[in-house]
Amino acid sequence: MLFERKHLTNAELISIYKSLLFPRLIEEKMLLLLRQGKISKWFSGIGQEAIAVGATLALEPDEWIMPMHRNLGVFTTRNMPLHKLFMQWQGNKEGYSKGRERSFHFGSKEHHVCGMISHLGPQMAIADGVSLAYKLRKEKKVSLAFTGEGATSEGDFHEALNVAAVWNLPVIFLIENNGYGLSTPIHEQYKCESLVDRARGYGMDGVRIDGNNILSVLDTIKGVRDYCIKYQKPYLIECMTFRMRGHEEASGTKYVPKHLFNIWEEKDPIKNFENFLLEESALTDTGIESIRNELKQQIEDELQLAYKAKPMLVDTEEEIDDVFAPSDSPFRGEPNTQPPPVKDFANSTTSQNGWHGADDKFPLQGVRGLRFIDAISEGLKQSMIQHPNLILMGQDIAEYGGAFKITEGFVQEFGKERVRNTPICESAIVGATLGLSLEGYKSVMEMQFADFVTVGFNQIVNNLAKIHYRWGQHADVVIRMPAGAGVGAGPFHSQSNEAWFTKTPGLKVVYPSTPFDAKGLLIAAINDPNPIMFFEHKALYRSVTGEVPEEYYEVEIGKARHVLSGDEISIIAYGSAVIWAEDFAAEHPEISIDILDLRTLAPLDYASIREAVKRTGRVLILHEDTLIGGIGGEIAAWIGEHCFPLLDAPVMRCASLDTPVPFNMELEKNFLANARLEEMVEKLLSY
Repeated sequence: MLFERKHLTNAELISIYKSLLFPRLIEEKMLLLLRQGKISKWFSGIGQEAIAVGATLALEPDEWIMPMHRNLGVFTTRNMPLHKLFMQWQGNKEGYSKGRERSFHFGSKEHHVCGMISHLGPQMAIADGVSLAYKLRKEKKVSLAFTGEGATSEGDFHEALNVAAVWNLPVIFLIENNGYGLSTPIHEQYKCESLVDRARGYGMDGVRIDGNNILSVLDTIKGVRDYCIKYQKPYLIECMTFRMRGHEEASGTKYVPKHLFNIWEEKDPIKNFENFLLEESALTDTGIESIRNELKQQIEDELQLAYKAKPMLVDTEEEIDDVFAPSDSPFRGEPNTQPPPVKDFANSTTSQNGWHGADDKFPLQGVRGLRFIDAISEGLKQSMIQHPNLILMGQDIAEYGGAFKITEGFVQEFGKERVRNTPICESAIVGATLGLSLEGYKSVMEMQFADFVTVGFNQIVNNLAKIHYRWGQHADVVIRMPAGAGVGAGPFHSQSNEAWFTKTPGLKVVYPSTPFDAKGLLIAAINDPNPIMFFEHKALYRSVTGEVPEEYYEVEIGKARHVLSGDEISIIAYGSAVIWAEDFAAEHPEISIDILDLRTLAPLDYASIREAVKRTGRVLILHEDTLIGGIGGEIAAWIGEHCFPLLDAPVMRCASLDTPVPFNMELEKNFLANARLEEMVEKLLSY
């Protein structure tokens, strides 16, 4: 192994050696603790330390790194307190994730380390978002994302590299090619000669290096960092290495030919660097032994501190509270802006035709009639003005104005940096929104159709939704979801898929039915530091008009709207179903119908649901979603469990057929729940 010290002094070489040796000695201790049953699982990076340590040393301490589960050297080189890392690995509450995450599935904003999830590939898109934040602020910084050779087979790898290249982002993608994805060898993973060859396909440069040579890794990444900053471009580095242990300790290494261990043992990054230091007279054998003893003692001291951690005391209230960041979080408005106080019209008086007024405390000016679509557009525009750090992203949203023209004219007013057309890479763009959030930006992503969210599903339910619970990092993201049927668009442009997200802890799900609520709830969603799925029914865009104030206001998330008072039957609905219920009530004045518009599906306003049950004793839950698995089942179950004495009849549900959404308009009318509304009302009243 050839080491080129270049300008490095002996003191600098020794410092690098300590950084390289430290994670190896920690791992040796961890393997001992694993055998003693003091930790439950360990992913060893023995043999790969030079990559994590070299990469971290090459970056500035305030540049984000997205490590994987074999990158202990990232955490130690960023000087994260070892006793707290031990607490993390032992599942103590005083670790980085309060005992909620394992090994390296955690992060630290203080140390600019973003924790991985088990799905591997999504990390790279987060790096895109961080680098986009650097670029927008014109900071001379890069982000760096680790990945293994196995994860390069995932679509997330393609999407992240493609977005980084198209947007000219200063991000480094670092492949640790250790020859095996668990037990699958590289010849079963890809057919190209080397993974770095893929860089050219994305229009970026790349290099393949010896990942076991600490000086080569350090020097290469320093140079690549300078390149990315100077030219504002991404770069791909493939580091060739080998892992001397199993994928994780329980899996063993029987699937690896024994001769490979002999070959790679000779390439051990620590043993070779020690020999180099001896040859350069930077250290003696005695000096090496002294450093080893010093670090081992440090490990023992830190471990003793970790053993002093208090036993886990389970606090259910804290567990639930930590799912979401506080909505009055100081992150609102970052950076360098704090939105002015906004008016809350959650309790505005209403009628079946829309909003008619508010409390005397909040006199309104400039109320006028707006279509649903115009209210959405106005809420977005006013939010862009209030939050200079708000970025809009989506397919065709810039010059074209979006598939529904909601952002028409925005690019002329706010510029292409803030109104960003995206490649057709839903997963990468969702990941990028999280990266932006790490750096204090807000973002609104438009799914062209809610149906297309499936290709970004993992990022939403596993990254956005869980990150605050896992390590206290908020995800200040709104995903706009044009949804629903009634426009003859067929099974892939008409789905009602809100129930996919209402069962995912960490997501808020909002679904307005009026222009007033559409604007106020969208503004509230953008002000909220949590990930919010904001559903907009396409059929309401141009068919529903209501009075909307010109000013900037919020409607409180999590509060239902009492639409119409009645004493015979309560219809609980949201979205288009509210319009169906209002129309039905207008056509049947002989029935005293009470209507509750949920507006927010997660969290649900259980107090208002209880009051709706109390008012009539007969409840029909009406929604456009299909019956099986729809949120109506959850609401019905809650009413049965908590409001049974108030009921005069079973809770009934009126939903769309359990089929895909058909294209033919007559078939679609039959599919929709509205086709069976009268029948279900009569059935409930006659019980």
